Amino acid sequence: MSADSEDRFAPMRREPKGPPLPRRFYKTAAVAGDAAPYAVTLDGRAVKTPLRRLLAVPYRALAEAMAVEWQRQDEVIDPAKMPLTRLANTVLDRVMGDEARIAAEIIQYAGSDLVCYRAEAPVGLIAREAAHWDPILTWAGIKLSHPFIAVSGLIHQPQPAPTLQAVADHLAARDAFALAAVHNLASLTGSALLAIAIEAGELAPDAAWAAAHVDEDWQIEHWGADDEAQRRRQARRVEFDAAVEFMGLARG
Repeated sequence: MSADSEDRFAPMRREPKGPPLPRRFYKTAAVAGDAAPYAVTLDGRAVKTPLRRLLAVPYRALAEAMAVEWQRQDEVIDPAKMPLTRLANTVLDRVMGDEARIAAEIIQYAGSDLVCYRAEAPVGLIAREAAHWDPILTWAGIKLSHPFIAVSGLIHQPQPAPTLQAVADHLAARDAFALAAVHNLASLTGSALLAIAIEAGELAPDAAWAAAHVDEDWQIEHWGADDEAQRRRQARRVEFDAAVEFMGLARG
């Protein structure tokens, strides 16, 4: 990430961990343009993505939120503290022009969706999965006009071709920004249906996160939590929240 006229960042200092981070070289981050696309600027100069594309998006609210991320940087520019900018970079560099591949990956999640595979025991876990997941399957079947098949156990159950085609048709109306957000949510939860339900406003993010961790939470309740697993989960939640925010900002 760099400004048009900044071929080099100011001198770098090494942080205690990880690679060196570039020093902040600008005073003000802002948004340029009275109409889409809206570009993020640093002291009036355009910002580029890692692949040197203009960091400009079709949604002003998203551009303004990214500018806030840049403005909040302190002595150094830390991409880890700029999740919306990182997602926008991904869309501009990796998703635009390749939407069909991203949609296909989301459909793959739907083809083996978390909420379609139920525990065979114990009874308490079976009931908890049903409480969290049955409403999603019911809603998705109505929303897409085709039902999903749920099974007990882990043996793969192919979903009906018309059902997966309905998912494809649903995704076809989404632009690269929406697809990227749905893809991130699906990968973080293991469920395209949870991701689509969040996008549709059918499911609150906290409820979706809880639904994605029914089995894990059951294990924690009965066997205790693993510190490293908890840290990984917390890191995923940060990514999840960023994807939800990105999704909300990237709306026409």
